[in-house]
Amino acid sequence: MSETEAGESRADTTARAPSGPDRTRRPRIAAAVSAAVLFAGVAAVLALTTPWNPLPGHVPGGHVKADPALDFSPAEIARSKAFDSAVNPPAYAGLAVGLVLILVLGLTPLGARLLGRVTARRPRPLWLRVIVAALALTTLLRIAGLPFDIWSESVLRRYGLSTQSWPAWLVDQLKSLGVTWVIYAIALLLLYALVRRFPRYWWTGAAAGGFVLVVLVSFIYPIAVEPLFNKFHSLPQGRLRTELLDMAARDGVPVKDVLVADASRRTTSLNAYVSGFGSTRRIVLYDTLLKSPRPQVESIVGHELGHAKRNDVLWGTLVGALGISGALCLLYLLMTSPRLLRHAGLDPGGGPEPARGGGAADPRSVALLLALVTAGTTLAAPVQNLVSRRIEARADAHALNLTRDPSTFVSMQHELSVRNISDLSPDAMEYLLWLTHPSGPDRIAMARDWARMHHVRVPPPLR
Repeated sequence: MSETEAGESRADTTARAPSGPDRTRRPRIAAAVSAAVLFAGVAAVLALTTPWNPLPGHVPGGHVKADPALDFSPAEIARSKAFDSAVNPPAYAGLAVGLVLILVLGLTPLGARLLGRVTARRPRPLWLRVIVAALALTTLLRIAGLPFDIWSESVLRRYGLSTQSWPAWLVDQLKSLGVTWVIYAIALLLLYALVRRFPRYWWTGAAAGGFVLVVLVSFIYPIAVEPLFNKFHSLPQGRLRTELLDMAARDGVPVKDVLVADASRRTTSLNAYVSGFGSTRRIVLYDTLLKSPRPQVESIVGHELGHAKRNDVLWGTLVGALGISGALCLLYLLMTSPRLLRHAGLDPGGGPEPARGGGAADPRSVALLLALVTAGTTLAAPVQNLVSRRIEARADAHALNLTRDPSTFVSMQHELSVRNISDLSPDAMEYLLWLTHPSGPDRIAMARDWARMHHVRVPPPLR
C-alpha cells in the first residue's frame, strides 16, 4: 500500500470514528432512554397490579370511619400518643443527620478527601481501595447514627417493648453492620469493575447485574441473613399446627412448615411475616404470638397466606429489581456529569491517576455514589410505603375471606395495636416516611365494612 493510500485509509477511519462529544453523548442518550423506559415500566406495573381498592366496594378510609375512640380506651390512646411523641424525635433526628451527612460528604469535596486519606496508605489494587472506601463510609454513617439508635432503644425499653440487654443489642448492631459491609462490598466491587472495563457503557452491565443481585439477595435472605438475628424452629405438633396447615391447604397455598422465631429474646411485640420465594419461602410467627388465642393466630396466619398466595414477596422483588435497573441507568448519567463530579471534588478525567471511566472509576467517588443512592431511596420511600399499605390491606381482606370471622380480626388488630403501641392516628409525614401498614383503626374499619358487604354480623365497638 502506498503512503498516500495509507494516509487516505487512516483519514477514512478517523472520519468514521465518533468524535469526542459523540463518544459521550451517545451512551448518555441511550442510558437516559433506558432509564425512562424502565421507570415507565415500573410505574405501569405498579399502576396495574397495586390493589388500590383492596376490598371491592370499600373505599380506603371508607364507609366506616376509622375512629380510635370506638375500640381503644382513653388510656390506650394516651399511651399511643405518648410513645409516638417519645420515639419520633430520635427517628426524625437520625434520619436528618444521616441524610445531611452523606449528602455533604458526597456532594462536596469532603467525602473525596476523606476517602483519599483512608485509601492512600493502602496497596494499589483497585478492588482493595473500593472495599476500604465502602467499609470506611458505611462505618462512619453507622457511628453517626448510633446515638439516635441508642435513644430509640432507650424509649423502647422505657415502654417495655425491648427485652434485650445492652450487650445483646450491641451485638445485633455489629451483625447488621457486617451484613451491610458484605452487601456494599460485593455490589461496589462489581460496579467499579464494570466502570473500568466498559467506561462508556457500564450502565448496561450494572442494570442487568443490579436486577440479578436484588433477586438473589431476596431469595437467599431467609436462609443467609435471618438466622443471624433469630433462631427458628418448626411450630410444635398439636392442634394449632394442624389447623394452620389445614387452613393453608384449603386456601390452596403449599406450605410445608410454619416456623417460629425466638423474638421474645428481643421484644414483647407481636408479629408474623412471609419472606423469600420459591424454595426459600417461609411463614414465620413470633413466639410472642403463640400465647394469643388460637382464632387470633389463625387470623394473623390468614393475612400471611394472602401474601403467599399472591406471591407478594416475589412480585415486590421483581418490581424492586426493575426499579434498581432504572436507577443504575440514571446513576450513570449523574456519575458521568462533569459538573457534579467537580462539585464532589473529583476530576472528570480521572485525576492524577487517570482511570478508564473518568472520575466515576475513582474509588473516592464512593461517597458521591452513596449520596445519590441515599437521596434516591429517600425520595422513593413514600411511593413504596403507599403501595405496601395497599398490599397489606389486600392481605387483610384475604384473611377475612378465609376465616369469615371479622370479630376475631377486630380483636386481633386491637391486641396488635395495644401490644406494639402502634400509632393510632398517624400524621401525613408519618404516612409518607414510615407507615408500611394501615393503622389499626383503619384495619378495624375495613373489617366492619367487610362484614356489612358480606352480610355478616358487624363487630360492635370494643368499648
